[in-house]
Amino acid sequence: MKLISWNVNGIRACMQKGFLDFFKEVDADLFCLQETKVQAGQIDLDLPGYYQYWNYAEKKGYSGTAIFTKREPLSAFYGIGMDEHDKEGRVITLEFDSFYMVTVYTPNSKSELERLPYRMEWEVAFRQYLKKLEESKPVIFCGDLNVAHKEIDLKNPKANRKNAGFTDEERGKFDEMLEAGFIDTYRYFYPEQTDIYSWWSYRFRAREKNAGWRIDYFCTSACLNDKLMDAKIHNEVLGSDHCPVELIINI
Repeated sequence: MKLISWNVNGIRACMQKGFLDFFKEVDADLFCLQETKVQAGQIDLDLPGYYQYWNYAEKKGYSGTAIFTKREPLSAFYGIGMDEHDKEGRVITLEFDSFYMVTVYTPNSKSELERLPYRMEWEVAFRQYLKKLEESKPVIFCGDLNVAHKEIDLKNPKANRKNAGFTDEERGKFDEMLEAGFIDTYRYFYPEQTDIYSWWSYRFRAREKNAGWRIDYFCTSACLNDKLMDAKIHNEVLGSDHCPVELIINI
C-alpha cells in the first residue's frame, strides 16, 4: 500500500497550487490531510474511486483533517473521545481488517510557548488513545506532529532550541512515543539522512535556502516493522509550506 500525508495549509488554497495534479500522479491507497481549514459544505472535492472522511474544527478557517481511501473502512472515528481535545478537528481514525489508520494534526505550542502546557496534556492523551487502539490491532499514524525530533531534523537546531517545535519538552514526548512501541518510519530507513525537511517558513526565503524542519511523520506499531518497504519525503512538491510524506507498507 502507498500512504501519503500532507499538511496542505488550507485545502482550498492548495487546490489552486496543483493539489489535484499531485493527488492523481501519486495514486495513493490512503491520502491523509492536515490543516484543511474548511467547514462542512465549503468544498466539494471530486475524487473518483475514493471514500472521503473529514473532521472539522469548531473554529472557522482553522485546523481540520481528512482521509481519502480507496478501500472502504470497517468504521471511522473522529477525535480521541475526549471533549477537551476534540473541538479542533485534529484526529480521524479509520479501522481496516488488519490495522487502524490515524491522521493527526498535533497542536502547535505557539510563540512564547503559550500553548505548551496544553500540548503536553494532548501528547499524553493522544499516546494513550493510540495504545488503546493497539490492544486490538496494529496502528499506523501520520501527520504534522509539530516537532523536530533530533538536531538532524532541522536546519538550525541551536538557534531553535527553546522555540515551539524544538523544545526539550516536545522532543521528550516524541521520545516517549517511540519508547511506547512506535517506529518513526523515515528514520527506520534513513537514520543518518540530513538536509531533508517537510516544512519551511514562508519568511526569509527559507524553502529556497532549504532552511527547514522535518515535522511530518508516518509512525507505525513496532510489530509492523517487517512490513515496512520504504518512506519518502516529497520535498519537490509545492502548494503548501509543508510537503507530502509517504510510506510504502505491505499490509
